[in-house]
Amino acid sequence: MKLAQRPRRNRKSESLRHMVAETDLRVSQLVLPLFLCAGKEERQVIQSMPGIFRMSPDVLVSHVQEAVHLGIKSFDLFPALSDSFKDPYGKESLNPDGLLPTTLKRLRDKFPDITLISDVALDPYSSDGHDGVVRNGKIVNDETVEILAKMSIVHAQAGADIVSPSDMMDGRVGAIRDALDSEGFTDTGILSYSAKYASSFYGPFREALDSAPKFGDKKTYQMDYRNAREALREIELDESEGADMVMVKPALSYLDIISLVKSHTHLPVAAYNVSGEYGLIKAGAKAGIIDETRAMVETLYSIRRAGADVIFTYFAMPMAEWIRKNAT
Repeated sequence: MKLAQRPRRNRKSESLRHMVAETDLRVSQLVLPLFLCAGKEERQVIQSMPGIFRMSPDVLVSHVQEAVHLGIKSFDLFPALSDSFKDPYGKESLNPDGLLPTTLKRLRDKFPDITLISDVALDPYSSDGHDGVVRNGKIVNDETVEILAKMSIVHAQAGADIVSPSDMMDGRVGAIRDALDSEGFTDTGILSYSAKYASSFYGPFREALDSAPKFGDKKTYQMDYRNAREALREIELDESEGADMVMVKPALSYLDIISLVKSHTHLPVAAYNVSGEYGLIKAGAKAGIIDETRAMVETLYSIRRAGADVIFTYFAMPMAEWIRKNAT
């Protein structure tokens, strides 16, 4: 055959493939989500997330040390609370001596150079399991936003570098920015879950925090999976209200949304490789259907290729190990 173009020439060796690779993934772009629980020397199994645990603060500090050794420098914290700490208004979320703020302080003292991200939402603290205050069977927006703004101040005071509202209430980014600025936290960033879809892939996460809604679903505030342009509306609003970074969640079923958002914003774009996506790879590997490491690498590179600048993933530590071994 007489062919002027033979694309296979650029694939003929590993070194050549590395040379022309279009997508790069660095350890610095990975964020490790962490689940907190009360107590000491606690390391609680999460059945639907093999290899992931709820950890008491002392165990979590050791775990963060291991991650830092691998080059991971960014962490997102989620508290798992007993029902005795929950009520319809999530009052525990404003307790400066609560599980999350005290752990933030502990990590900040131990690791002054890491980036600490805190989740801002009511579902871990709510007896209703929703991301907002419930009244007459409806999630009320404005009253919820007032609480989220106060919660953000508590987290900033405890040492959070970035607060990350994951609730999808309208106007919460602007309210949080105003609250932080009024208290002197002008350098505290906001990473907004701007395009968070009502997804079936959150199940294991809700087991981890025991935060499933006690009634109904979250479709009145999280986005409809059929919509793409609506994501751009959410991004534009969050930008105008003062977001420093925006997020698309989940990642794998929404790679098109990541790409769309990336082309429409100058802000860093984060994507969350969520618990269900993690669990499916683990289950597939256990069943002998796929190779776990190869599936992990391919998955995270696909998210990066779609346009994510930052990836939240439970695979952060094994991926960091892989990158270290395969760095070119």
